[in-house]
Amino acid sequence: MVYLKTLITLIVQIGFILVTFRAIKSIQIERFFRQSPEGLPLLIVLVSIAVGYACASFFTNFFTTLSTILGSM
Repeated sequence: MVYLKTLITLIVQIGFILVTFRAIKSIQIERFFRQSPEGLPLLIVLVSIAVGYACASFFTNFFTTLSTILGSM
């Protein structure tokens, strides 16, 4: 059971990171600069990881709390 929960958490986190990455790339931040900064692709990846992880953690904790509440009724 622990392995299943860990696997689901990992899949959710990777999914949210990928969705966040695609959303940030669709903004096309490069066009706001005359000359694209050298570290911009790395910044996009790091921001995607941070935001995706935060969103995944929120939803994982939300559904864990919800199942705990519903399970105690």
